Amino acid sequence: MDKTKKIDIKNLLINNGIIVLLMILVLYVSITVPTFRSFRNLMNLAINAAPRVIIALGVSGCLITKGTDLSAGRAVGLSACLAGIMLQKPDAPGKIWANFPQLNVWVVLLIVMAICSIFGLINGIVVSYLNVPAFIGTLGMQLIVYGIALVVTNSVPIGGYRADYISVTQGKVGPIPLLFIYLIIAAAIFWFVYNYTRHGKYMYAIGGNEVAAEVSGVNVKKTKIIIYITAACMYAIAGFLLGGKSGGTSVNMGMGYELEAIAACTIGGVSVNGGIGKVSGVIIGVAVFELLKSAMQFMGLNTNYQYIAQGIVIVVAIALDIRKYIAKK
Repeated sequence: MDKTKKIDIKNLLINNGIIVLLMILVLYVSITVPTFRSFRNLMNLAINAAPRVIIALGVSGCLITKGTDLSAGRAVGLSACLAGIMLQKPDAPGKIWANFPQLNVWVVLLIVMAICSIFGLINGIVVSYLNVPAFIGTLGMQLIVYGIALVVTNSVPIGGYRADYISVTQGKVGPIPLLFIYLIIAAAIFWFVYNYTRHGKYMYAIGGNEVAAEVSGVNVKKTKIIIYITAACMYAIAGFLLGGKSGGTSVNMGMGYELEAIAACTIGGVSVNGGIGKVSGVIIGVAVFELLKSAMQFMGLNTNYQYIAQGIVIVVAIALDIRKYIAKK
């Protein structure tokens, strides 16, 4: 009996060690700093987490199929810049595209998604048809997208947004931020796709054993391309929301977000070794990561040390995931 309990505790710590440690930290800060658990701070956490959950949902499909997407952060930055340029006021100072027509805000979102989907399509083709490792292929795309953003914006910060853009990204329904509602909608759609569609089944099959999936009739190449296009569309949505939420943007928006997304997915149980992952885990991973950052801020920890702590969490999360994979083998 005692031996069984010890094994259970060990497995619990291996599988959820980071979450347990971070929640202890959050509990400590909640007790010592009462404002940390205030409704206002919870809503701020929800607002900050929403775009990151959307990015992580996009990355999760890549991870489940034993891939990754290092272009995510730069795609977020490019989409934020493109949306910002198209949604500047007619009289905005330093307007980048002076004669650009005043399009409907949702039409602009669709345009940005269409542009980013091209990069996702290229990623999918490079990974599935050219057999380039996802790490290398998407790293190259990261640089390409960043270069395009620099060319498009001429490295100039963008601001002076239209009121309708601000309202759909900073608005609320009662006390609930619209960003949080968008998060719920995105999570619900991905949950349905992952659990109740043929595409979702194919995705997990590829991650579990790509050769076996192909032999059983799964169109592996097509599925991977769809996954990378979907991921790019999610980055476009996140960039659109982040730009409006911030009230301004630059090419550096979203920088490093792909690492946060990968870490959040891994913390939430999405394995970098493929075949495993749930939407609920992605949300939990992002929430834990955001709570960590907020807790360190409330503790008055220097920002420089916050980066070190986040880096440690990323390394440990990946290391534990690999250890679980080796243990199962």
